[in-house]
Amino acid sequence: MIAEQTGAAEPGRTARVCYTPLPGRRVPVIALVGSDGSGKTTVGNALFDWMAARQPTRFCHLGKQTGNWGRAIARLPLIGRKVDSAIVGKSAQSRKSKGAGPGAALVIFTLSMRRLVRFLRMRRLHAMGYVILTDRYPQAVVPGPMDGPGLVARQPGNVLVRVLTWLEQAIYEWMAGFRPDLVLRLNVDLATALARKPDHRPETLRQKVADVPRLSFNGAPVVDLDATQPVEDVLATARSHVAAVLEAYQPGRGYPAGRN
Repeated sequence: MIAEQTGAAEPGRTARVCYTPLPGRRVPVIALVGSDGSGKTTVGNALFDWMAARQPTRFCHLGKQTGNWGRAIARLPLIGRKVDSAIVGKSAQSRKSKGAGPGAALVIFTLSMRRLVRFLRMRRLHAMGYVILTDRYPQAVVPGPMDGPGLVARQPGNVLVRVLTWLEQAIYEWMAGFRPDLVLRLNVDLATALARKPDHRPETLRQKVADVPRLSFNGAPVVDLDATQPVEDVLATARSHVAAVLEAYQPGRGYPAGRN
């Protein structure tokens, strides 16, 4: 979808970029992705305020947010740490070649479908004509905690687990097929992420930080942002690309308006 980058960038500024709207769309979808500790909430809120002042926009969170539950459980007196360790153990088991047991797989699948519910709501808002900014976005390339399928074992031994794994993968591929117009990818190193999120599990955060650069979204253009830089610098680059996408969808600049 990205067409070209024009002109030489002045020091401290981003060169002008041009985008082409996706055929049949009236308004764009912008995805903001990154691990915990990359500043998604701060950047997302500021970017949404800036976008909403220009066009009707909705901010959609497309994550499962099960991590919040895990951290809440870990803080419970006496039993919290033990229960949290058991959850980590089940999660590690799901990554083995034979996968999780049927009970654990059913829980993982059910929680994963929360993302589908949020995705369908986002699609309805987009069909109504709202510009969409998302916090996270489903992808089917890298299984695991970075918005990919939760049943990551590719050769599960149990029949039910095999069915759930296939079904979840198919659902994620369907969601990923609705391509964002632009992906803003926040990159951060593990030390910075841990400093910003000291209550998060280090092993989970380490995997997320490592997975972020591997993410792709059905050929959508990806702009990599260094999330260790000052937030105003990150926002300036993000706004320049979002502005170019919004401009591309103005009447007469792209394809004729059609159905989403």
